[in-house]
Amino acid sequence: MDIRKWIAEMTLEEKASLCSGRDFWHSQNVDRVGIPSAMMCDGPHGLRKQKGEGDHLGINVSIETVCYPTASALAASFDRDLLRDLGATLGEECQAEDVAMLLGPGLNMKRSPLCGRNFEYFSEDPYLAGELGASYIRGLQGKGVAACVKHFAANNQETRRMSGSSNLDERTLHEIYLPAFEAAVKKGKTRSIMCAYNGINGTFCAEDKMLLTDILREKWGYDGFVVTDWGAVKDRVKGIVAGLDLEMPGGLGVQDGDIVKAVQEGRLEEAKLDQTVERILVFLRDYLDARKPETVADRKEMSEKSGAFAAQCAVLLKNEGVLPIDRTKKIAFIGEFADRPRYQGAGSSHINVPHAISALETASGLDVTYAQGFDVHREERNDALLQEALEAAWAADVAVIFAGLPDAYETEGADRDDMGMPQAQNRLIAEVAKVQKNVAVVLHGGAPMELPWADQVGAILCMYLGGERVGEAAVKLLTGEENPCGKLAETWPLRLEDNPSYLNFPGVDGQVDYREGIYIGYRYYDKKKMETLFPFGHGLSYTEFAYSDLRLDKAAIPDTEALTVTCKVKNVGSMAGKEAVQLYVREENPHAARPVRELKGFEKVSLRPGEEKEVRFVLDKRSFAYYEEKIHDWYVESGAYAVEIGASSRDIRLEGSVQVQGTVEIPMTFTYESAVGDLRKTAKGRVFLEQMTAQSSRASIQEDTEAMGEGSSKMDERMMFEMPLRSIVSFGRMTMDQLDGLLAVLNAE
Repeated sequence: MDIRKWIAEMTLEEKASLCSGRDFWHSQNVDRVGIPSAMMCDGPHGLRKQKGEGDHLGINVSIETVCYPTASALAASFDRDLLRDLGATLGEECQAEDVAMLLGPGLNMKRSPLCGRNFEYFSEDPYLAGELGASYIRGLQGKGVAACVKHFAANNQETRRMSGSSNLDERTLHEIYLPAFEAAVKKGKTRSIMCAYNGINGTFCAEDKMLLTDILREKWGYDGFVVTDWGAVKDRVKGIVAGLDLEMPGGLGVQDGDIVKAVQEGRLEEAKLDQTVERILVFLRDYLDARKPETVADRKEMSEKSGAFAAQCAVLLKNEGVLPIDRTKKIAFIGEFADRPRYQGAGSSHINVPHAISALETASGLDVTYAQGFDVHREERNDALLQEALEAAWAADVAVIFAGLPDAYETEGADRDDMGMPQAQNRLIAEVAKVQKNVAVVLHGGAPMELPWADQVGAILCMYLGGERVGEAAVKLLTGEENPCGKLAETWPLRLEDNPSYLNFPGVDGQVDYREGIYIGYRYYDKKKMETLFPFGHGLSYTEFAYSDLRLDKAAIPDTEALTVTCKVKNVGSMAGKEAVQLYVREENPHAARPVRELKGFEKVSLRPGEEKEVRFVLDKRSFAYYEEKIHDWYVESGAYAVEIGASSRDIRLEGSVQVQGTVEIPMTFTYESAVGDLRKTAKGRVFLEQMTAQSSRASIQEDTEAMGEGSSKMDERMMFEMPLRSIVSFGRMTMDQLDGLLAVLNAE
């Protein structure tokens, strides 16, 4: 396929037509010059290929296929290999259905637990989301199917999602809300990016040159194409100028004329239009080159894989000896989700599944009694159902309550009102716990929930939204056939009011101020030393793991070098299991505002009883850096950094330290009023500060101590760093002429 030849042969009108879809799910074809159409479909945890007329919200019927765990569950796996496997599996199915591009994964941050679409997103942590997203992309695109990461960017709620503005500072944008997309570009090599509906600081993403060109293409080196979220275009010509390529959906042709007219009137260079067309044609060429029409999707095998994934994603939040359940015990399954499991969310990602396997039908070899317990479609209490449940629980050896969030609580297009579960379910759990001492709760839902009964039950197993075989996976985990190994990819706060975005979510009249800045999720809770229900990275197992032998290959490095970190993990329990080993970096004495710790590495290891393995991490400049607005780039402060290895963000098992020397300086202009402490920010300043500090004799320190008390030396240091430079003259350590000379040296380029 000669793309340049195609462009040369097309008319202006034909070029403009390529910039919009042919219909809801297909790119435009130009038969006169042999340009084909290609189909794209919703994902990302299944293939939503619609029959007949398409729509975005899943109203019309789509083909029957396999539903895998949603992103909220997948992220809890902390397993890059699992995400790559899922991507490859979906790629096979896309090839079988002649789908060129799958819309996903969703890489938006979980700013608030109330976002109605959180079940489609990975994490509150940009590093984790980026690593898992990149693995998914590599698996999918390895099968010749384009990924389309979404929603770029700062799209973190459903309220006013099509017209609102996310208002945030430069550092927060680059440090929290962009890195996962950057990883998708640089590590995943994604071939498509979907721009979001919302604006950023008043500029719609579909028209934001800073976002789509300056950052995406020039800074990150992205060479794929940009497609709108369905219906996100406001001004098509502005979009092309900003870096937008394909408008979806299509079929109306309304904006095509605007493009033609803009070129004719000189408001849009035809060369710019040609560049846009070329990127779309590259996508079409790659689609044709990678087509494998002979591919057959083995959906039985894919369904079994979905169940295996679900078991790897479940998080054992609490266990006081209730789990695993002895298969000879009398078990009461209580709760409607035991019979009709909640396994996916609503909206454009909704998969048409012929049958979801429940826990009840999986428990055929167990002595199980079932009681419905509650009506998922009704909020009010049902005393008859409650009484039936209490009788079943009382007669059993152990009660397992299947509970969580109903479908109506989590959906595209609407945010949750609160973090609560239905009161009928809360009451059911509390009452069952009064008549049965062995109670395990299995939670279904795509986001954190408030659990007022958490202290009253013996075990809590979170399945999230685990796909079509979530019931089967739950039974295997409950009985010990599988060992839980998931870890929370988001903090579960005690209550909604504890969340850092609480006062600024969902905003007013579409204006959403991200006043919490970089402090979202565990970054906030750790900084505030705030108690949580369950911390980021938390997850229990039926076995135990011992951490040892932390080693850093260097004691000091410049930020241009990598640091290799190794440790050993041993299974010291009696059951085979997997552990997600987490590496956090903490700057020990930061001058800038920094979180207490940040996730910078993770590895999933599988260990037999008694087995030990070495885990290896490599840390680069970004592992130690923060985004510095003064240089509009990543910056490493010189100093000591702690390298922490843990089983969660609040279960740190090993700690080492490395000195990192920053090689980039922040441009500074020193004045008489600059603080003495500011000298630490430049190499010249640090030299002078060391000289000045050395002039303070031990005798003078002793004199200060005798005169002003034991804390005086520390007080002197703090006061000195806070004083303006002109005070050096006032205290007789320098003349004004000498200070002027020092400023000239410090400010010289």
